[in-house]
Amino acid sequence: MDPEKYLQRIGCAGPLMPTLESLRHIHRRHLLSVPFENLTIHSGGRVRLELPHLYEKIVLQHRGGFCFENNGLFSWLLTQLGFRVTLLSAQVRNAITRLYGPPFDHLVVMVTLEGERWLCDVGFGASFELPVSLETAEPQSQENGTFRIRHEGETMFLETEMRDEVQGEGKSRSDGWMEMYKFTLQPRQLEDFTAMCIYHQTSPSSIFYCKSLCSLLLPSGRVTYMGYKLTFTSLPSVPGGRTTKTVRELSGNEIPDLLMEIFGIKLPFPIKPKDEDIIPPPPIY
Repeated sequence: MDPEKYLQRIGCAGPLMPTLESLRHIHRRHLLSVPFENLTIHSGGRVRLELPHLYEKIVLQHRGGFCFENNGLFSWLLTQLGFRVTLLSAQVRNAITRLYGPPFDHLVVMVTLEGERWLCDVGFGASFELPVSLETAEPQSQENGTFRIRHEGETMFLETEMRDEVQGEGKSRSDGWMEMYKFTLQPRQLEDFTAMCIYHQTSPSSIFYCKSLCSLLLPSGRVTYMGYKLTFTSLPSVPGGRTTKTVRELSGNEIPDLLMEIFGIKLPFPIKPKDEDIIPPPPIY
């Protein structure tokens, strides 16, 4: 496992010092280079969390992964570069069911720099592009949205500002805040997420089991494959402008070539596209 090859994989030139500037650069480059994807599940394989396996998959095979994989290996890279890293457990709020997933539903990374804590997440899909400060409850604006950290006792909530189009003006207005996931600062280990890694590969209440997907940040927006559809989301050309989406229907035969052309992914076994409804989990979380 070579940190320099990892940096080359995400388009970063070393050496890099453990500074906030470097952290922001590495975080965004990772999102622009490594897809958020679950294609292993839908091509006859099983996701494993051993670091050498993740390195082989993401760095050498130029694949991606979901949160346990992307954030798990990303935390190793940051540690190798001299950052102080802590793994945290989060629970994602399902946008469809409005319920939170079980504990260890999502893996996120906290980096402590000069006494300040930063939330990093390169394994969520559409979310913040740059690390989010945990030291303030004030809104933090980025190119792709505005985020904030809300506290309830020891629990922290990552929220994003919802935007609502203003009819006839092509602009948007604030329409409140939406919870994305909640977490605490209790340190975790990668192996703590093993059971939930299995859950997400086998449960009809998990999006990863129900839908084959692959998503990548672009300089101008995001491209997402899901089931039999490809969606391009373009950022507004001016601040406060309109986000646009273009959806393309796909046939099963063209999906393997599309994955290679757009995401650089060549699967070892044929993909079985899937886009089934998610069964809501029991409301105990």
